Amino acid sequence: MRFAVLGAGAMGSRAARTLAGLPGVDELVVADLDPSRAARVASTLPRSIGRGLDIADASALRCLLADVDVVLSTVGPYYRFGPDVLRAAIETGTDYADICDDWEPTLQLLELDDAARAVGVCAVIGAGASPGLSTLLAGAAADRLDEVRDVYTAWPVDMAGPPAPSRDGTMAGAAGVHWMHQCSGVVAELSGGAEVRRAPLRAVHLRLPGGRSGTGYTVGHPEPITLRRSVAPSGEAACLMLLRPATAAYLDVLRRDIDAGRLTPETAAGLLDPPSCSRVLRSLPGAFTRAGAGSLPPFFAAADGTVDGRPVRVVARMEADGALLHDMAAVTGVPAALATAQLPSVRRPGVHPPDAVLDGPGLLAGLAVAFPGTRMIVEEEAGWLTD
Repeated sequence: MRFAVLGAGAMGSRAARTLAGLPGVDELVVADLDPSRAARVASTLPRSIGRGLDIADASALRCLLADVDVVLSTVGPYYRFGPDVLRAAIETGTDYADICDDWEPTLQLLELDDAARAVGVCAVIGAGASPGLSTLLAGAAADRLDEVRDVYTAWPVDMAGPPAPSRDGTMAGAAGVHWMHQCSGVVAELSGGAEVRRAPLRAVHLRLPGGRSGTGYTVGHPEPITLRRSVAPSGEAACLMLLRPATAAYLDVLRRDIDAGRLTPETAAGLLDPPSCSRVLRSLPGAFTRAGAGSLPPFFAAADGTVDGRPVRVVARMEADGALLHDMAAVTGVPAALATAQLPSVRRPGVHPPDAVLDGPGLLAGLAVAFPGTRMIVEEEAGWLTD
C-alpha cells in the first residue's frame, strides 16, 4: 500500500523513518512545504520519495491524497489545518491519522465522523503521545472497572529539570506557541461526565496505587473530549502536566498576562527559554506555595470507579527509558507511525480516538521493538484517586 506523511519536521521525519520500515508499506511519500527538506528525509529511507506540498493549496493536497491509500498528518497548528486535511482525505477516500493535540479542532474533527463513515474512510485523531499513548493507557485502566468515575492522563514536562528546548535551542517554535495557547484562556475538561470549560493550570492532587501521590496541573489537551466518548466517565476528567512548583508558578504568570492581553501565545513562547526575569520575580511567591509531582510516575493514565460495587483506583503507566519520554519527536512520531500502519486492518469507518479502534497491545509491542524495555504496567487497589 502507498502511505504519505505530511510534514518533514522533527516529528514528521521521525514518523516517516519508522513507517518506512514497517510491513505493508510498499511506498512512502514524504511531503513538506520545503521540497528540499522532504527530499532529504526521503533520501534516507527505503521506497520513499520526497514531494513539495503546501497543504493550504486545496487542489494540490487532494491531488497528493488521491494517489495514496493512507496519510499521516504531522502539520500544525491543527486549529488552522486539521479539519481541512481530514476533509480532503474524506473526499479522496484516503484513510487518515494525525497527532492533533489541540482540543478545539478535535471537536471539529469529530464532527466529520458521519462524512467519513459515508465513504468508508477510517480516521484516527490524536495518535501521538498525549493524546495517543495516553488515551491507550486510559482505556487499559478503564477496562479494569465495571463503572468509571474519574479519568486523568498525565505527561512529564520538567519533573527533574527545566523544560526541554526545541532543536534550534529555543521554546519559541510551534510547540511553544501551542503550549502557551493550551495554558491560557479556557480548556476542556469533564465534570459530572459533561464537558466544561475551566482555566488551565488548575492543581489536581492524585493518590495512585502503590502509595504514589502528587500534584499535576491541567492543560488543554483533547483527552477529556475523546475519553467522554470512549470511556464515558461519570465524574471528572482532565489532562495533567507534571511540573516543578517553580515552573507551574511561572506558567501561571504567563497565563495571566496572556489572558489580560499583555502577551500573545507567540510572545509568551519566546519567554520560555530564556525566561523573563521580571516574570520570574513575580512567580516567586507561587513557587514556594505550589505542590509538585511528588512520587507520581512520569507518564500515566489513572481511572477510578467501581468493581462489584466497591471503589477501585487503577493506574496504567509507561515504563520506558527516560530519554524517550523527554524526546518529543520520538515519543510522538513513533507511536503515530505505528498507529498509521494499523489503519488498513482496522476496517472501522469514521473518526475515532486511538483507544476506540487501535490494537493497543500491538502498538505498545511495536514501541518496545523501537525502544527496548518499554512496557505498560497496570496496578489497582481499593479507593478513590482524589480526596
